[in-house]
Amino acid sequence: MSHLAMRELARRMVERAQAKGANLSEAYGLDAKELSIDVSKGIVETMKLAEDRGIGIRLFQGGKMGYSYTSDLSEKALEETVDRALANARWNAEDRFRGLPGKADRYPDVKTYDPSLAVVSVEQKIELAKAIEAAAKAVDGRIKIIERSSYTDTEYTVTIINSQGVDVACRGAYCGGYAYLVAEENGESQTGFSLSYGLSFDGIDPEQIGREAAEKALRMLGAKPVSSRRAPVVFDPYVATQFLAILAPSLTAEAVQKGKSLFAGKEGQPIAAPEVTVIDDGRMEGRILSAPFDGEGVPTSRTVLIDKGTLAGYLHNTYTAAKAGAVSTGNGSRGSFRGTPEVGTTNFYLQAGNCAPGELIGQIESGFYVTEVMGMHTANPISGDFSVGAAGLLIEQGRLTRPVRGVALAGNLLDWLQGIDGVGSDLTFFIGKGAPTLRVKEMAISGP
Repeated sequence: MSHLAMRELARRMVERAQAKGANLSEAYGLDAKELSIDVSKGIVETMKLAEDRGIGIRLFQGGKMGYSYTSDLSEKALEETVDRALANARWNAEDRFRGLPGKADRYPDVKTYDPSLAVVSVEQKIELAKAIEAAAKAVDGRIKIIERSSYTDTEYTVTIINSQGVDVACRGAYCGGYAYLVAEENGESQTGFSLSYGLSFDGIDPEQIGREAAEKALRMLGAKPVSSRRAPVVFDPYVATQFLAILAPSLTAEAVQKGKSLFAGKEGQPIAAPEVTVIDDGRMEGRILSAPFDGEGVPTSRTVLIDKGTLAGYLHNTYTAAKAGAVSTGNGSRGSFRGTPEVGTTNFYLQAGNCAPGELIGQIESGFYVTEVMGMHTANPISGDFSVGAAGLLIEQGRLTRPVRGVALAGNLLDWLQGIDGVGSDLTFFIGKGAPTLRVKEMAISGP
């Protein structure tokens, strides 16, 4: 469907809602398609093309919000969707902070679509997935099983029109490759993975993806537990990003206002080491979650949340901003026409430091380099307490030595933030979140 056709449908829905008594109304249209290709042993195992298209209508009547959506874009279905939203509004409680944003003076110029992706053939995409598998196998004969070698891409158009003057659309596309595999030796097996996503097909390096996944699995062969101890701990970028992902919801104004954030009431206070700066940047160049506007049509922004260890603020959408007497940061998160905007992150990351990763490791006499954690979802986002299984490599006299598995790390997220005494220069993104290598001065490592 063309952007103009979706815009016309969205405009008519807003007009219908207003004509039927809505005080405010908004139509959110999404037209998306996703291709996924999995290969195994040099042949295509699965290839799927999925399309998702529809419109959601959000409206307000006497301070009450109603919402409904449809993937049937016929005139009759659109009218029925507006009627359902009006009916739903009658059952909701009145909330004076509910509303819609007005038209912005300007939106950031963000590149979200590379037209060259549209001319890449399916055959080329299949070859990329095959190249990932081949590169992994070529690393070492101990790579026995390629669980997954895949290529995916997504193209989408988002359209938002509301009764306050917002009338915006954005076309975007991104692609990526992924590998997940198993290395085996003497009856033991270890897994490894790697991924790379970006706006450009040419930006994906299949050899690097395959090689990195293989090397991750191989370096863990022969892993054994170590005795319990307290020692410096270095987190590789992927694991550091997992910790950051647990912190992310607590930095939203929604969590603060609901009393579900460990950062509530701490604005302006030091909560992390001075080396720590955390940013959410919805207009970051070259990132796949960048966009000129959020899920409500508010311009995206660069928001510093933790500034050199001090809590600088929270992420807002229109509702939480109205409730706090603040301004939306452009973080009205909305992944589909099937839901209303929440508060979410865009490109959320811990800013890189000046130290090379090897430097952070080289300064440690005896410590632990963490490459994997298990059970991170069990961390308590309100208290900050966590206890997770961990695997990685022992650090001895400034060098990575033998692989370690079967140990646990326990602590508190605030203590973890405050204990960071080294930040690497290797900021690495994993889809929408990123972190460099991080070093924590001391943590409890529990062995068997």
